[in-house]
Amino acid sequence: MSEQVLASFEPGGPDSEAFMNNGTDLVRGIMGPIGSGKSVACCAEIMMRSCEQAPGRDGVRRTRWAIIRNTYPELKSTTIKTWLDWFPEDVFGRMKWDAPITHAIAFNEPELGRVEIEVLFLALDRPDHVKKLLSLEVTGVWINEARSVPKAIVDAATGRVGRYPSKRDKPDDVPADQWPTWFGVIMDTNPPDDDHWWYKLAEEDCPAGWAFYKQPSGLSAEAENKGNLPRNYYENLQAGKSQIWVDVYVHGRYGSVMDGKPVYPEYNDAIHCAKEPLRPISGLPLVLGFDFGLTPAAIIGQLTLRGQIRVIDELIGTDIGIGNFCRQVVVPHLRMYYPQWRLDQKAGRDNNYIEAVGDPAGVARDGDERTSFQLVQQSGILIVPAQTNNFTPRREAVANPLSRLLDGEPGMIISPTCKVLRKGFNGGYRYRRLQVAGDERYTETPEKNQYSHIHDATQYLCSKFALPQTQQRRPQTGYAPLDRTIGL
Repeated sequence: MSEQVLASFEPGGPDSEAFMNNGTDLVRGIMGPIGSGKSVACCAEIMMRSCEQAPGRDGVRRTRWAIIRNTYPELKSTTIKTWLDWFPEDVFGRMKWDAPITHAIAFNEPELGRVEIEVLFLALDRPDHVKKLLSLEVTGVWINEARSVPKAIVDAATGRVGRYPSKRDKPDDVPADQWPTWFGVIMDTNPPDDDHWWYKLAEEDCPAGWAFYKQPSGLSAEAENKGNLPRNYYENLQAGKSQIWVDVYVHGRYGSVMDGKPVYPEYNDAIHCAKEPLRPISGLPLVLGFDFGLTPAAIIGQLTLRGQIRVIDELIGTDIGIGNFCRQVVVPHLRMYYPQWRLDQKAGRDNNYIEAVGDPAGVARDGDERTSFQLVQQSGILIVPAQTNNFTPRREAVANPLSRLLDGEPGMIISPTCKVLRKGFNGGYRYRRLQVAGDERYTETPEKNQYSHIHDATQYLCSKFALPQTQQRRPQTGYAPLDRTIGL
């Protein structure tokens, strides 16, 4: 039975084969485009490792597995469906559909003897679900679509493998440190974003005992599993999709595909993102756009003489007031990276000065009777309120330069170092989809999330640049800058 299943399985390509043949690393992950055979390789490996497990004292090869997906609907519709395609109930035994869903498999093979496999299917998508794992003693864990699972779940899984079968079942001729004969965590995923734990581990940290495999693009000559896909599968898959969608699901590159409607369909990362980090241009003021609150954000940009907006840098705070954000984050950053630019605007000097614009709501006083503008000013930054807090003109202040060309260059260009801003442009800053029947409908204003604060700051910045010079707001009483120079 198992021999027939394994004989009918063939790895989709060299990366799938290398992933399955690695029996030494505790944790292994494979990433690639959709349709590349990742999930099937994991199903086949579970059966292969189960059959390779050494028999216990009673001659039975026993293993226990946990298969994890982020949500129960996806567990049933995707993960379990793939599992049952290879190990159908009419051949391998009926599933127990009560929680936790369990598939108990038992068979006899002439060359293997008795094989017993217990497979538990779990839906875990939050760090607090770790407790569901802590009582498990398993041989191995398969985390399906690992990009949707918190790192805490993966960490917990590494501590639960190798706990079954127990040492009591070990034959006398097998050393204690070799029982069970194999154990570990296997993972598959479509590409996550480049700030995901998978990226950090696979591309930066590369910890010992962890191995990651990356399958080639579905459009390359080395594409895996194409023999099991319809003709022109990946070519047809591209039609009608955004470039970021194609990059993730067809080419297998790191990226983020968001649900909802992007606020800026005018943005094209290939056009508006600079190839190299942008450097400030001497002789032009540095202008900061501020969003206030306990998740403050600041964007740093310049307006060239030709009218191009250059977004150079981003700063984002978490659980910090605007005063401390400016004193502890913004001003030290300016001192370190922009020492030529001053906070004063004394007449007769060059244009290497710094000014700022912020959310007009910041004129309201907070609990200690100081406004956000006064708190920013006390750090030494000249700041004025933006002309309006109305969303439509703020959006247009950004959309217009995105839609414009200046001597063959975009009217707005973003430094690749502004990662959160770019992710927002690529769909993270979005109108939320409404759960209604019929045509797709979305909220009228963007969703408040981790991308909205830096985009609000960018809108205030661009709103200032959109005004004619004669209408630029000057400091009002109470917002005069401190006579201080940064870096000089």
